[in-house]
Amino acid sequence: MVKEIQTAISPLPSYGYRRTWGLIRRQREAGNLPPVNVKRIYRIMRQHGLLLQRRLKQPGIPRRHEGRVAVATSNRRWCSDGFEFRCDNGEKLRVVFAEDCCDREIISWTASTGGYTGDMVRDVMLEAVEKRGIQLGISPEVEWLSDNGSSYIAAETRRFAREIGLKPVTTPVCSPQSNGMAESMVKTLKRDYVGHMPKPDAHTAYRNLAIAIEHYNEFHPHSALKYRSPREFRRLAVSST
Repeated sequence: MVKEIQTAISPLPSYGYRRTWGLIRRQREAGNLPPVNVKRIYRIMRQHGLLLQRRLKQPGIPRRHEGRVAVATSNRRWCSDGFEFRCDNGEKLRVVFAEDCCDREIISWTASTGGYTGDMVRDVMLEAVEKRGIQLGISPEVEWLSDNGSSYIAAETRRFAREIGLKPVTTPVCSPQSNGMAESMVKTLKRDYVGHMPKPDAHTAYRNLAIAIEHYNEFHPHSALKYRSPREFRRLAVSST
C-alpha cells in the first residue's frame, strides 16, 4: 500500500491524503481491485511521514460574498478569470480560462506574454462554445461569469458573447469572492502544477501548462466532485442518465 501511495503522489507532491485516495480509488476501479477506505490512506500516510504539513490559518477580515457560484448541471454557468506567472528567464505568461461551474472542467484557455486583451477573452469564449456544442437559439443560454476587468466588460466582448449564446454576468465591484470558483481554480493551478513544472521560458511554460491543464481535467480529484476528476464526473453523470 505504501508503494502504491508513493507512486500515485510522486509527480504531485502537493496532494494531500484525500486527493491521494481519489487517485488510488480510480486506479483500483480501473483494475477491478478491492476499494480502499480514505481513513486507511490517512493512517498509512501519517505513519510513513507522507502527509502534507498543516498550514496555520492567518487571522483576516470578513469578506463579502454575493450568491452561490456552483450550479447543479453542466453548461448552465461558466466562470472565467486570468492569472500570470513568471518564467525562470523573467518572461511573464498571462493566462485566461473558462471553467464550468458544475463539473469544474477547464473548457478552454489561452495564454500570452502580452497583456490581457478582449481578443483573448473572445477566443476563450468561442472555443468553449465550440467544445461544449452550444448552439444559439437551440441550446439553453449559458451564463458567463467574470470580474469587471476591462477585457471582460468591453462592449465588443459583451456583444460577441450574446451572439454566440452566452449571457455576460459580472461580479459586484470589490467582491472578487463572487467569482470564487475561478479564484480557487487559479490557486489550484499555481499550487499543484505551475509551482512544480519546468518553466525556463514562456514557450516551454506554455507547453507544460497545456499538459498540466489536461492532467487537471482528466485526473485531478476535486473535493466538490466527491474526489472525482472533472471529466470523470461528467462521464459518470452521463452514464447515470
